[in-house]
Amino acid sequence: MTRYRPPRPKGSCYITPEGEKALREELRQLWKVERPQVTATVHEAAKNGDRSENGDYIYGKRRLREIDSRVRFLTKRLEELTVVTETPKQQNKVYFGAWVTVENDDEEQYEYRIVGPDEFDLSQYKLSMDSPLAKAMLGKQLDDEVIVTTPKGSQSYYIIGIRYGN
Repeated sequence: MTRYRPPRPKGSCYITPEGEKALREELRQLWKVERPQVTATVHEAAKNGDRSENGDYIYGKRRLREIDSRVRFLTKRLEELTVVTETPKQQNKVYFGAWVTVENDDEEQYEYRIVGPDEFDLSQYKLSMDSPLAKAMLGKQLDDEVIVTTPKGSQSYYIIGIRYGN
């Protein structure tokens, strides 16, 4: 049996200015702060001699590989991202960056912001533009019905609000 995993499909390459700032800050934190600290720990642990049973050395080297992997990913990803700074001319339609208020059949209301896949966070009500709900909402207007197929069945939502900006 092989450990091969097919590559994940690439997400959309759009991001909000806030999302780009967060990714750049994460890259700076990893490269300028965390990596030098871990390197110093590994250097000190290496001075102690036997590395085969040295936890600081073993876990430090593992953490360095994780940091380097994430730094490579962030560097490549930031090069291919397009920062969307302009609001659309038709602000009565749902586009990237919009805050959309939807209501389901039970009259429960939710407000989501449509963002890029690198910055989605449901706890902050940021919905990836690649998600089924966001794909169904893109291009719709106020009072349009959005039908999303989920494993539990189809769910319908009504767009009751669209706004742009923070």
